[in-house]
Formats: sequence, structure tokens, C-alpha cells
Amino acid sequence: MRPTLVFSHANGFPAGTYTQLFKRWRAAGWRVLAVDKFGHDPRYPVSSNWPKLRDQLIDFIAAEAPQGAHLVGHSLGGLLSLLAASKRPELAKGLVMLDSPVITGWRAHSVQVLKASRLIGRVSPGKVSQTRRQSWPSRQALAEHYGAKALFARWAPGMLADYIAAGTERRGGQTVLAFDREVETRIYNTLPHHLGALLRKHPIRCPVGFIAGTRSAEIRQGGLGTAHALAGERFSWLEGTHLYPMEKPVETADAVLAMLDGMRAA
Repeated sequence: MRPTLVFSHANGFPAGTYTQLFKRWRAAGWRVLAVDKFGHDPRYPVSSNWPKLRDQLIDFIAAEAPQGAHLVGHSLGGLLSLLAASKRPELAKGLVMLDSPVITGWRAHSVQVLKASRLIGRVSPGKVSQTRRQSWPSRQALAEHYGAKALFARWAPGMLADYIAAGTERRGGQTVLAFDREVETRIYNTLPHHLGALLRKHPIRCPVGFIAGTRSAEIRQGGLGTAHALAGERFSWLEGTHLYPMEKPVETADAVLAMLDGMRAA
């Protein structure tokens, strides 16, 4: 039986965005599964510290891979995988986090204060997502709009096309983003501030790997101390920004495979 890999996406980027990585993992013998979009199922609403988003992932794993799986997640997805592995350790055979900001200590306290005072929206990425353009006359118009932006210009060939295919739908004669900007903003503004206490009470039992982007501003803002502590010798760097899986999908997929192979051989 093929081993199972459950992947969880970054905020705003539906699972299909990562199709190139999925194809490489499947070619290497893995059964790859993923929640399409977190936060859009009314049974699992977005709230502070993401308990229902965690439950959405746990319920997906329990239904699709009841014997457990190796969890891989990018940014939001890595944190949800961490939360799932802490809550239901029997479902996590291994965990690889891709540039997920594991915020603890004074940084976490700052996040808690900002959330309580409702000022988090002024400093989180939600200040950008809440005004993000949501519709275009066609997919071609959207592709031209995003293709002109420096962020997307760094993406590997084909990745933007996969994002547009997975992340848009036709509605009212327009091409609109499938990942609702209100959901995206709520996810940013409810970032977990309880990870330090949670991990002390319910430490991760499975092997953990962490791959950080060399030019990721997000990972440095979140701090690397806890990520280093979780991963130990399985902490590594990959050249790129916070979105390095889109910039270097082949290198990212292969780095994840190497970590998973090491976990399974240990």
C-alpha cells in the first residue's frame, strides 16, 4: 500500500495551486490528499486560534486516512498540521512544515494583545487581503493582472496557471477568486497565539521537519526558535521567499520527499 501524504495549503491559495508538487510526490509513490479550501465550509468556521480549521483537517484525515498519514503544510497549512498532530497524535506519522510562522513567547503575547484590542487587522496581512480585487472579466485578464506583479513573476512556469485554474470560478459573467477575501482576512486576523502553551501541554510525538525560505520576511517576523526546537536536525533552508513552493516547486517537492524518506527510515 502506498504511504499517504496529506497536504494543507497556505492562506488564500487553494490546494490545486500546488499541483506540480502533488504530481512529483505521486510519481515518487505517495498517495496525495488535500483539503481544497480551509475556512469555506460552514461546519468549520474561522475563529481565534483556528480550532475549527484544525478540526476540518483532523476530520479529513480521519475519513481519508484513518490509519494515519504524513502531514505536509505550507504556512497556514503547516500550522494546521501542527495543531492536528498535537490534538490527534495517532493520525500524524510525520510532519513537514513549509515556512510556517510558529509564533510563541513575547511575539505570541503581542499577537494576543493585538487580537484582544482588535488592532490586529492594522498589522497583519489582512490589511491587504481585505481590499484585494476579487473579479475580472476573464481568466486571461486575471492572468495578465497577476503576471505583471513582481510576486507572481517569481513563480515557476505553470504555477500561476494552476493557481488560476484552482482559485477562480465564473460567477455573474465574471472570473472571481474562489477563496473569499473575507475568509482569508479572518484567518490572518485570528492567528494562533497559544502555540507555546499548547506544545508544552501536548508535545508533538511524530518526527518534524521544517523548511524555511532564505528570503522569507514572514518566517523571520514569526521567529525561528520554536521551529528549530521542533525540527532539530530536520531544519533546513530553501532559497526563496515565503512563497518558495510556488517559486521552486520541484526543489520544494524533492526537499519534502527527502525529509519524509528520512522519517520513514528512522
